[in-house]
Amino acid sequence: MELGATELWDRILGQARHGLPEQTFRTWLASAKAVSWSDGVLQLAAPSRFHAEWLEDKYGEAVSEIATTIVGAPVALRISTHFGARERSAPEISVAQVEEPDASPPYQEPPAPEAVPAAPVPGLNVRYTFDRFIVGENNRLAQAASMAVAERPARSYNPLFLYGGTGLGKTHLMQAIANRLLRAGGTRICYIPAEQFVNEMVSAIGSHTTDAFRGRYRSYDLLLVDDVQFLRGKERTQEEFFHTFNVLYNGGRQIVLTSDRHPRELEGLEDRLVSRFEWGLVAGVDRPEYETRVAILQRKAEEDQVSIGPNVLDLIARCCRSSVRELEGALIKLLAVASLTGREPTLDLARIALAGMAELQEHRPLDPESIRDKVADVWGVTGKALASKRRTRNLVVPRQVAMFLMRELLDLPLTRIGGAFGGRDHSTVIHSIRKVESRLGADRSFQAKVDELRDTLAKSA
Repeated sequence: MELGATELWDRILGQARHGLPEQTFRTWLASAKAVSWSDGVLQLAAPSRFHAEWLEDKYGEAVSEIATTIVGAPVALRISTHFGARERSAPEISVAQVEEPDASPPYQEPPAPEAVPAAPVPGLNVRYTFDRFIVGENNRLAQAASMAVAERPARSYNPLFLYGGTGLGKTHLMQAIANRLLRAGGTRICYIPAEQFVNEMVSAIGSHTTDAFRGRYRSYDLLLVDDVQFLRGKERTQEEFFHTFNVLYNGGRQIVLTSDRHPRELEGLEDRLVSRFEWGLVAGVDRPEYETRVAILQRKAEEDQVSIGPNVLDLIARCCRSSVRELEGALIKLLAVASLTGREPTLDLARIALAGMAELQEHRPLDPESIRDKVADVWGVTGKALASKRRTRNLVVPRQVAMFLMRELLDLPLTRIGGAFGGRDHSTVIHSIRKVESRLGADRSFQAKVDELRDTLAKSA
């Protein structure tokens, strides 16, 4: 007899509770309800958006595995919220709209969230929509370009290439384009991480099904490829992707790509691919500045229907500077501790919950200028001299070391590093970094000096 949604969920709960602490089980799993079960998809409803995201992120895979064992076939899990008319998504917040943490912005009735089809493209996160993306100076160009592509695919920017560090919102913007086009319908969409594309290519070669592989990826209207840096050094896959790119581009289909680096910095990638990646628009996504970090936290708190004081938001925003993912993770951890202990998310609880993860830092944040000045001090020169156009012997080595440490500690784009040294181009920066890397392996005293510098700077990061 086929199981109903409630019966299947009850069986899942029966198995899941044996592997979890009772408090955790009651808080995160038992409070969710089964909504529907059909076509291999189990739909659950959680009391809040925060609850739904935590359940999916922390226990979704385990729940799916249990369900698959019970049913005897793969089960996909989808989790929504069920708190009725109060469920809303806050309006998009720009940097100019963000108040300092000791002010309380007036409440505005937010618009209804973007509707997304119930059966999205495989790998597509239905939560990644434009109305849930916070715009700041760090991502304004990338967000505007993504919106333009969603409104006019293959006519605005093709390809659209988004680059930046991990957890800064590249995938969010990429998938927001797809979710917006899904609402209109009629668009054949594929989202795939580059690593998966490589694995499927290898499998197709081994099974002699490259024609089918080729035909499938050339049939889409919108191709989204995440983390294209994984194509580096894989000549056969690059060859296939090059021709697939050409077919889609020449056919007036949209291509969106993301990477951790600018196309010109992707060593091991064929020049002809790099050239095509730059045909459209290349837009960077940087680390969010303080005001944007506060806005992100405010939005998250509103979505989760929780009240968090401005002093708590200020603490988190000042502690977590590296990425949006780190920022949201800190807030989720605080809310989880508050929920499990039955306490309010106060400043004291935030300090306890985030101990060891982030601490208040009153010293100067690590930035290109502080690295340059510290290196200059160690070599007995000035930061101003390193930034100048002068190429005297006493400046060459410390300048190269400073470029190397900026890349390693801050993961800055080569153009940004060059800008800190009188506007030097990316080829000069690459040469400098390679010179330092080469010398590190051959000169122990030089290595010790650089290692000590790196440790000193890392402690201040």
